[in-house]
This record gives sequence, C-alpha cells and structure tokens, in this order.
Amino acid sequence: MAVDDPLHEAQVDTEAVFDGALLKVWRDRVLLPDGTFGYREYIRHPGAVVIVACLDDGRLILERQFRYPLGRAFLELPAGKIDPGEAVERCAWRELREETGYEAGSWAYLGVMHPCIGYSDERIEIFLARDLTHVGHARDEGEFLEVHLLTLDEAVSAVHAGQITDGKTISALFRALPFLQEARGPA
Repeated sequence: MAVDDPLHEAQVDTEAVFDGALLKVWRDRVLLPDGTFGYREYIRHPGAVVIVACLDDGRLILERQFRYPLGRAFLELPAGKIDPGEAVERCAWRELREETGYEAGSWAYLGVMHPCIGYSDERIEIFLARDLTHVGHARDEGEFLEVHLLTLDEAVSAVHAGQITDGKTISALFRALPFLQEARGPA
C-alpha cells in the first residue's frame, strides 16, 4: 500500500487479542489521515483458494457443505485454506482432489478476491480447472460434503434466486464467466 495515499492509516502499535488455530485477532492503534488516533480490530487469516472446476461437458463442480457459524448447508465452489508455506497452486490442486475427487490437466489463475475487507486480511486466490479426471476424493477427517454438478446457466440462476449466497463462489463465477462462456460457444 502506498504510504503517500491521502487515505492511509499508519499503525502506531498493535496487540494480539486472540490467537486461535485458524484465526488471529489483532487490535491496532492507528494514526488517521487527519492526524488523530483511532483503533482497528481485525482478523489475520492464512488465505485460501477457490476453484471453478469445469467438466468437459461444461458442467461445474460445486459442493454442499454445512457451515457452522450460520447453522446451515451452503452450495459453493470447492475451496480451502492455504497451509503454512504452501504455494497457492498446490493448495488449489490439493483442495480439488481432496474435496471432489477430481484432478485437473489444465489450470488457469483468474485473480484474487478479498471477502471481508472491513475486518480481515483474508485473500482468496481464484483458479479455473479444466480437463478433469475423477480419481476419488481424499477428504480430511471430519469433512462432510456432497458434490453437485450444475451447468453454468443453473449456477448463475442459483445465484440470482438466492440459492447460492457464498461470496467466494459468486465472485469466482463472475471472474470465470468470460472463459466459461467462450468455451461454451455462441448460444
């Protein structure tokens, strides 16, 4: 971030508030653009990946998974946390294989999204996976999910109908849309 940005907030001091297995909560005192001081509380997150996995017939691989904080199952794209020292490409390969049982022969990096910019430094790296081969899943212990196959039109309709509300899934579908529409050809 450019320090010469007129909106920049400079960290004066910082303290760890919570140190969990996944999340770390921090509270910083900052110098605001007008010269006064303020406080910022935020979560440090190791980062994650999300994969738009497209079968040869054009269907997309999604999964339905229970998300405890909201008390219900969500339809979402395969995704997962980056392990310490793990390259994002390796994480994408690992998560696709573990959760869905597919390996991809072709990968494209589509960019990054920041899902919670007001209170977290989390980043989610977006990948498009093609030339898929089913080899069988290798889910983590305690990981339960259902794999669902949707056409692109079904996935977009599910977003508009409020059946897909997961932010990373909506963002990744949007980023992948030009590539998926191009592969589908003219309607």
